[in-house]
Amino acid sequence: MMKPKRTCILLVCAAALPGVAGAASGQPLWLDRALPPAARAAALEQALTDEERLSLVHGIWPVPWTRPAGAALPPGAIPGAGYVPGVPRLGIPALTETDASLGIANPSNVRAGDIATALPSGLAIAATFDPDLAYAGGAMIGAEARAKGFNVLLTGGANLARDPRGGRNFEYFGEDPLLTGLMAGAAIRGTQDQHVIATVKHLALNDSETNRNFSNSVIDEAAMRESDLLAFQIAIERGRPASVMCGYNLVNGTYACGNDHLLNDVLKRDWRYPGFVMSDWGAVKATDFANKGLDQQSAEELDKQRWFAEPLAAAVAAGTVSHARLSDMVRRILYAQIASGVFDTPVKPGAPIDYAAHAKVARGVAASGIVLLKNDRAMLPLAKTARTVLVIGDYVEKGVLSGGGSSNVVASPDQTGVAMSGETQFAQYVKEQYHPSPPLAAIRARIPNATVLFDNGRNAAEAARKAAHADIVIMFGNQWMTEDSDAPNLDLPRGQDAMIQAVATANPNSIVVLQTGGPVAMPWLDRVPAVIEAWYSGQQGGEAIADVLFGDVNPAGRLPMTFPRSIAQTSRPAVLDGADLPDGRPFDVAYPEGSDVGYRWFAKTGARPLFAFGHGLSYTRFRYANLRVQAGRSPRVSFTVTNVGGRAGGDVPQLYLTADPAGPTRRLLGFRKVTLAPGASTRVTLDIDPRLLARYDTARPGWSIACGPYAIGLGSAADALTLSEQLRLKPRTLRP
Repeated sequence: MMKPKRTCILLVCAAALPGVAGAASGQPLWLDRALPPAARAAALEQALTDEERLSLVHGIWPVPWTRPAGAALPPGAIPGAGYVPGVPRLGIPALTETDASLGIANPSNVRAGDIATALPSGLAIAATFDPDLAYAGGAMIGAEARAKGFNVLLTGGANLARDPRGGRNFEYFGEDPLLTGLMAGAAIRGTQDQHVIATVKHLALNDSETNRNFSNSVIDEAAMRESDLLAFQIAIERGRPASVMCGYNLVNGTYACGNDHLLNDVLKRDWRYPGFVMSDWGAVKATDFANKGLDQQSAEELDKQRWFAEPLAAAVAAGTVSHARLSDMVRRILYAQIASGVFDTPVKPGAPIDYAAHAKVARGVAASGIVLLKNDRAMLPLAKTARTVLVIGDYVEKGVLSGGGSSNVVASPDQTGVAMSGETQFAQYVKEQYHPSPPLAAIRARIPNATVLFDNGRNAAEAARKAAHADIVIMFGNQWMTEDSDAPNLDLPRGQDAMIQAVATANPNSIVVLQTGGPVAMPWLDRVPAVIEAWYSGQQGGEAIADVLFGDVNPAGRLPMTFPRSIAQTSRPAVLDGADLPDGRPFDVAYPEGSDVGYRWFAKTGARPLFAFGHGLSYTRFRYANLRVQAGRSPRVSFTVTNVGGRAGGDVPQLYLTADPAGPTRRLLGFRKVTLAPGASTRVTLDIDPRLLARYDTARPGWSIACGPYAIGLGSAADALTLSEQLRLKPRTLRP
């Protein structure tokens, strides 16, 4: 608790220097780039009037459908997600905000004809197990944002995928806090290195979409710290995002955007977070959210009141919100502008964008994230000498599937969008979109001498009849997922499971390519020799899928989520909580698994999944040897990886905790993506974050490492560990 107090004293002292100007240069302190961002922000905040302070803590949604009839947008506002005016007299730029989880969004073509590069889904990025690729994707998005005039990106989803039916799972990085934290942190860092503000969201436990504005996530403190909050903590440490977005839901009975414990105790006190907290769109319920840790109200038109405008001014005047708190809110926003580079290097719209280079980034991520789930009889890679190939799937002649909601990106003027049902203001976002990278065309291009036929698969009997006459069948199974709606089950919709079953019965050489937002059940799995998970593969997805099918890329993706055999194996197998409740009625979403999310739940219950977390096959083989464990305050593990197959390829050796002094457990401790030529070896060294070996102790409070033996396992998936070692640790406690 001492360091935050010293920081506050530093801010006040810096702001109080004579004339708030540098003695040597005569320029205002906030322009002195030699000073720390916190000192500059404190000086700049002191130069503001109260009216200017208030103008910085609330913003609008700058789109035509939120404006009064005939009303123009404020000067400088770019149609997009959000706008907060600046203070021109002091050089404080406006905040121009855009949705950008997977690329720069253009909702309802509000910026006519404006396209952007579309990355694959968050799960596809996570499946690469490669933070460098996440960084490259984030940097690409940040560069396009600057060129389009945006300086705040609503990106970096770090919510854990607790339920395989979650509507926004595809945006996130999976079920494990270490993987999520490292991948989200790398993406955020890549974005913010382009001198824009990056946001990590949605703090916290905003992991289901069913009546998300009224769902109450119920979980004990230790379990929350060891799972979802640890993912955010690692992402913030690695990425240093200038902003955090709170969620729509309640957490333990209190709305996330007005949750004093989450925002003040955890984020700002324990983690010493210096940036600002913005609300999600329409997530503010009262002015006193300011006292609870919220620094900025976003898209105020969506809330019942402009809580941080006139009501906040009145609260400050009455003393129910202190003037010091208002100053703190503003200092944090100014700190974010200065620390990110937005203040010193304002965006300049109109810079050229190298879309061709960015498309290569998207294609590389897509190919690296494709997971080979099954490959019996070495069906893959496909020989380019095939004579007759039947491709089956809805819209595979048009493009590859994209997830719905605020993360959807318009990558081409020719992008196909199929409107879905909906009545709310957000219904315009609910479109089943296909990026124009058709797998059918990409497959035909790889085998120009073959006859490649097509069927949309909508009639199972017709698809099976055609399949019987083909040498090889490639079927696409689509599961469209979207923000604001969870899946009712793990089935492929529109009768696709029955179609795949019928086709596989007609032709045993049938390959399934899944385009899904998360895990799906596969009742037909025993009938098909090969399955790949392509996720939502972005604007170059068709080419990336063909790269893997034909062996131009050796698959190296690994599952960032466990694929259960059925929903009955999960911790909440019943119908989704709140699904049948009327709008506005709060309800509890209990987490019986606690911190044992995903693969940890399967290890605890002994259930055998369809495919485990970390699973993924290759067209070559790898061997692990010489596992060595070095104890200490930061334990270190090393081992050798050898490519013992006949092809070059990538592998992801994974390190797990399998037992601690309290008994058996399962927790990812580390991983490393390696690429090796046939016969080549490399030595890998991994440092273990001590928090992953600890239990969170609410009484201390902090991370408590018990004295005793710890078992470490190395393998290719959470359920495929081939080497093991032990280390002994001395007891100690780490700060929260």
